[in-house]
Amino acid sequence: MDNIGKRMYRNLGDDTKVKISQSLRGRSKSASHIQAISQGMTNYWKTIPVKPDDNLSDKTEKEGQ
Repeated sequence: MDNIGKRMYRNLGDDTKVKISQSLRGRSKSASHIQAISQGMTNYWKTIPVKPDDNLSDKTEKEGQ
């Protein structure tokens, strides 16, 4: 993988989510700043695909039989 610093999928591990949450605690932001962050993140996440679920294709094949 050449893109070490870039995300390839949306999914994060629970431990990573906890670390992010802990690092952001105690910060205060203005309402306009919060809205700007929200809009920016919404636009960002629209560009990142959801990781394909291999189990979903297996499940569909079994249901079709």
